[in-house]
Amino acid sequence: MQIKKYLFHFKYFDWLLFFSAVVLICFGLAAIYSVAKSFDEPNYFNLQKQIIIGMAGIGLAVVISFFDFHFLRSYVYIFLGVAVVLLVSVLFFGRTIQGTTGWLQLFSLTFQPVELAKISLIIFLAKFFSEKFRQIPDYKFLLYSGSVSFVFFILTILQPDFGSALLLFLIWFLLIVIAGIKRSYIVLIILILAAIFLFSWFFLLKDYQKDRISVFFNPNNDPYYRGYHVRQAIIAVGSGGVLGRGLGLGSQSQLKFLPASQTDFIFAVLAEELGFLGAGLLVGFFLLFFYRLAQIAKRAPDNFSLFLVLGIMVLLFSQFFINVGMNIGLLPVTGIGLPYVSYGGSFLISCLIMVGIVESVAVRSIKYRT
Repeated sequence: MQIKKYLFHFKYFDWLLFFSAVVLICFGLAAIYSVAKSFDEPNYFNLQKQIIIGMAGIGLAVVISFFDFHFLRSYVYIFLGVAVVLLVSVLFFGRTIQGTTGWLQLFSLTFQPVELAKISLIIFLAKFFSEKFRQIPDYKFLLYSGSVSFVFFILTILQPDFGSALLLFLIWFLLIVIAGIKRSYIVLIILILAAIFLFSWFFLLKDYQKDRISVFFNPNNDPYYRGYHVRQAIIAVGSGGVLGRGLGLGSQSQLKFLPASQTDFIFAVLAEELGFLGAGLLVGFFLLFFYRLAQIAKRAPDNFSLFLVLGIMVLLFSQFFINVGMNIGLLPVTGIGLPYVSYGGSFLISCLIMVGIVESVAVRSIKYRT
């Protein structure tokens, strides 16, 4: 019976979704390898670490897929509580990297609590929206659903991690738009955002964050300092041509002109070394991944699973769109990594956990229909 159960599970497993995620991880490993060999004495520690974490994350995704996704609804307030405690703890005991106090260290391991907060927020909103679906046009629905999002948003802003705070906002905002909130409320939210931006500009944003926004509109005003990241990324993407310079042969990454080459600007590394065809293939696998997410959402057996998959899709697509946008100069630099590709343990694990959750929905959407 157990063998039959496993065969049934993997029969309805969405292999295209799973396969596309694994291929994207391989793209990231190739780029990390390329960056590692650029040193006089190559250090492959990050590559080895990412491989181990990737394998563990893939195994975790498979294990999660065996659990009925409805159990998340039962423990959502525990997830929220843990996420809040960790977000508060990181403000006092966190490790600061490049001006952001966003990492907690446990022995030799470091992780970002905001990754748990993103998943917890998606689960909460899926539960809330599925239970209050009839109340969506009501302003109370807007206030209640936004309360948890606001707490997470503020705690993340205080780190300060504006990239992750933006993602937390987008999860909530895009889900209420999809859910069918009144247009007048959307306009009101946009006006409030404009007011918050003005307040932040004068009282919260630091000089380097203001410079990032200013340089976005005209990088040539400061090409060798604040606009350096964007300028070098655009050069890397453009110099790749059709076929690329070859893995490990990109001048921008190999000669250290391109900063954050394993994280924020890993897309530029791949575009330079694999060219337009390689970057197009990478984007193609992302599109396949999002297409499968949309198909699973379409087959979702109930509103909870529908909003759960849509929330995951909103988060991952936002990260993909923003990261690629800042690599080609269309969006300001925000410190948001490329899902499944950028280096980072907690980032990769959280992305693979979401694959496991979606696979659980995919398998049970077929099971409930048969």
